Amino acid sequence: MSILNLPQAKPRIILFDWHATLVDTMDAMYHAVDDVLPKLVELGLIERLVPYEQSRSLEDARLVKYVRDHARLHPRIKSERKISRTDIFEVLFGGDEDAKRIAHAEFDECYRRHVGEAMPLEPQIPEQLQNLRDMNLKLGLISNRKREFMEQEVANVGGENWRDLFDTMVCGDEVAHRKPAPDLLLRALQNLAAPPDTHCWYVGDSTTDVVAAKEAGVTAVFYNGAGWDQPWIDRIFPGTTRHPHKPDAVVDNFPRLIELAKRFLRVTVPRR
Repeated sequence: MSILNLPQAKPRIILFDWHATLVDTMDAMYHAVDDVLPKLVELGLIERLVPYEQSRSLEDARLVKYVRDHARLHPRIKSERKISRTDIFEVLFGGDEDAKRIAHAEFDECYRRHVGEAMPLEPQIPEQLQNLRDMNLKLGLISNRKREFMEQEVANVGGENWRDLFDTMVCGDEVAHRKPAPDLLLRALQNLAAPPDTHCWYVGDSTTDVVAAKEAGVTAVFYNGAGWDQPWIDRIFPGTTRHPHKPDAVVDNFPRLIELAKRFLRVTVPRR
């Protein structure tokens, strides 16, 4: 069944994923993943890769096999620029939380060599974030990255500092479990003195973002900036017993998110 639903509650808070939702840091991210994968044997992770038959899909099984055989990502994955390191580690290690912890820690060490300027994923995102603030919405920033890296990137997005656009920022090294666990979202809501309910919308580009939102009890808005077609979206959110979580809404770009928020809030945003 295609995902055609809308959020069930108007937003009071909108939390955003960072990479591939608001900004493009793909090159640095893939360079760091490329540094991690040849170390899987050294890290004791090669035998902890998900067995092919337990993969969510044929595409996931192929990714695992290629990494096992070649200790790197298939060039097609990097050329398509559609999958994050968090989703890569989810595909590779599934429910093995300790393996993912080790992989993320090694990624952090490798990412330090590549972190730099982030670029806006779409034009005029700062203005559009301010439009949301003008609707009396609280905004939060969520990332599996370390705060060390987030502080650098948020302060230099195409030469601009975006820090004042957000009421809270929570990073992967500040909670016990990174996404897809709900810890980051719950900490952000705690910082904002708000309950975890459907009046919080979490906007992210990955399956792990949707899982984290649903596990936290908030509204999951899938940001489809990669341009997946509907059959593919249906495949990555199958709604099965093992993979039950599906987004409450799908938006293809930031103006569509603004339109959705305005529709629920019935407000007119002043022209800037």
